[in-house]
Amino acid sequence: MANVVVVGAQWGDEGKGKIVDWLSERADIIARFQGGHNAGHTLVIDGKVYKLNALPSGVVRGGKLSVIGNGVVLDPWHLIKEIESIRGQGVEISPESLMIAENTPLILPIHGELDRAREEIASKGTKIGTTGRGIGPAYEDKVGRRSVRVADLADDATLEARVDRALQHHDPLRKGLGIEAIDRDALVAQLKEIAKEILPYAAPVWKVLNEKRKAGKRILFEGAQGALLDIDFGTYPFVTSSNVIAGQAATGVGMGPGAIDYVLGIVKAYTTRVGEGPFPTELDDEDGLRLGTRGHEFGTVTGRKRRCGWFDAALVRQTCATSGVTGISFTKLDVLDGFETLKICVGYDLDGKALDYLPTAADEQARCKPIYEEMPGWSETTEGARSWNDLPANAIKYIKRVEELIECPVAMLSTSPEREDTILVTDPFED
Repeated sequence: MANVVVVGAQWGDEGKGKIVDWLSERADIIARFQGGHNAGHTLVIDGKVYKLNALPSGVVRGGKLSVIGNGVVLDPWHLIKEIESIRGQGVEISPESLMIAENTPLILPIHGELDRAREEIASKGTKIGTTGRGIGPAYEDKVGRRSVRVADLADDATLEARVDRALQHHDPLRKGLGIEAIDRDALVAQLKEIAKEILPYAAPVWKVLNEKRKAGKRILFEGAQGALLDIDFGTYPFVTSSNVIAGQAATGVGMGPGAIDYVLGIVKAYTTRVGEGPFPTELDDEDGLRLGTRGHEFGTVTGRKRRCGWFDAALVRQTCATSGVTGISFTKLDVLDGFETLKICVGYDLDGKALDYLPTAADEQARCKPIYEEMPGWSETTEGARSWNDLPANAIKYIKRVEELIECPVAMLSTSPEREDTILVTDPFED
């Protein structure tokens, strides 16, 4: 029995929610291993739409254990609101179905305030494009060893000491940014109040998951964002504040690398990006508008319009390498229906030099021009296709060419937001 990691292999918004939901039926445990509630996963089940930010996608399916791992930064107030919202849609959530790692760092109100203040200052120059939800500052406090963690909520003296340590850093920082002083007692009171609702879900996740693995249970590791937003291997500094690549799955829940048997990379049939940063294949023409309109390209969390462009095989080949992707799930193929000609980026021209990868330096990334290969499109529809026989010949040629260029096989093909509209080539849990 395999344990599977699902990662986005572009800049996020690849359709991970549907794929994780599709796979969760085969899994016993679904574990979130990084990110915060800046991630948005949209699930469509029996016509009902569920929008998740902090909760693992498995919570909407009964009989599964959902886990929030220590690699996540957690806004406890948002989590409780999200739980209440999902319960309102008829989904049962309890400590028997949801578990939070005791060593998970918390996002405090001061983190969001700091995040938004910095972005406001950055608006006069180059913005990173943060959602302003405090994810970055919370990760800063984690590595700065001043986080308040879930376990700290269980003891008042420990909690107050942790808050005081955090404020030693934040008070002078806020003063320099012109933000009003923190009401220490009010913050402590807020945390003591929310503790009553969070602590029932707290558990030694590392211990539970290792025991479950020994018992032969299938674990599905769920990430947020996409590999091109990874803090180390993304388009820095326009990235998120955590490691997104598959290797983080083990660290983010407290398991060894041997726990990962299969890495499924989610890849959109074209390319999108939200916010600032380099985007070599971006289209500012009718084709870009058409991709965005047909693909309903608006962020789940922010509602921001996504930038759209042709498929970038050079970038996906790169992310498949850094995440050790075993196979890809190709999504939104139907958005390409009706294009007379399709383009695939196979590399870049940097000041007259051909490259088969995106360089690390930001100034070089900005100067990279895509080198395109053209392919004929198709006039037939692929929407709702559930077998290879339902696909036009040119669509199959496009998929096969993508496989060659990214040096990774297609394991699954998604042709609509409905989970049943999926063509399975390889079951990751049985590979």
